[in-house]
Amino acid sequence: MKYRKPHWFIAFTRRSAFFLPLLAMFLCSNAAAESDANVFRLNISPNGYPPYMITDQEEPSGIMWDVVSLITERLGYQLVAEKIPRKRVDQMLLDGYVDATPRAFEWTHEPESFLFTEPVVDIQEVLFTPKHAEETYQTAEDLFSKTVVTHLGYLYPELQPHFESGAIKRFDVSQDRDMFNFLLHGDRFDAAVADLLVGKWILKNEGLQDQFTVSSADISSCGFRLMLRKDSQLFVDKFNAELARIRESGELEAILANYQ
Repeated sequence: MKYRKPHWFIAFTRRSAFFLPLLAMFLCSNAAAESDANVFRLNISPNGYPPYMITDQEEPSGIMWDVVSLITERLGYQLVAEKIPRKRVDQMLLDGYVDATPRAFEWTHEPESFLFTEPVVDIQEVLFTPKHAEETYQTAEDLFSKTVVTHLGYLYPELQPHFESGAIKRFDVSQDRDMFNFLLHGDRFDAAVADLLVGKWILKNEGLQDQFTVSSADISSCGFRLMLRKDSQLFVDKFNAELARIRESGELEAILANYQ
């Protein structure tokens, strides 16, 4: 006599065939969501911003990368680098493609749309002048009727009124190191405005330390922070607390020393 499976067994098997794949999908999606929640995506931009973000090596490095890497590891996150151009990063941050990008209030068109951490390090914008030039410059007023080499897309709040009035002429370049090449080899340029550590880093790596003078005072100074979405307050609070701890312990100073 041929054995026939009970009706309850057949019904259970049919239901299992329907629900088990759904259960597997639910478990996988939950695991993926939990894993994704522990990933922190930091924009380091395609060209970086040495020595704060260095991208021309196998692994990212730099002051901001090292600090964020240290803090996110202690907070239980896996840090992932994303390379998004400056003109796209704000919207992609708002859309959730990245979690943060290094930024200063002063460099942001609508800072009220974002959250910012406490400053990781101060940006000191100074004037670099070729030593072969007849003049050196210390203040914005010294630059009246002069042409200053600047970075394309960067905001310079202290100099902006003078750019707009025409008292100082602005010449944009796309790479920080190009500023110094233009100064050395172009007769129509008088000075470059750049962050002190950025300028020193470039001149050191290009072997040009002895060919430029640096203004003794800052043109401007601002805090370099992480910029995040408005819904990131809990992370910002934890980040700030850990940042204060590594500043107090001397770990932050040790990271800075590696790039000076």
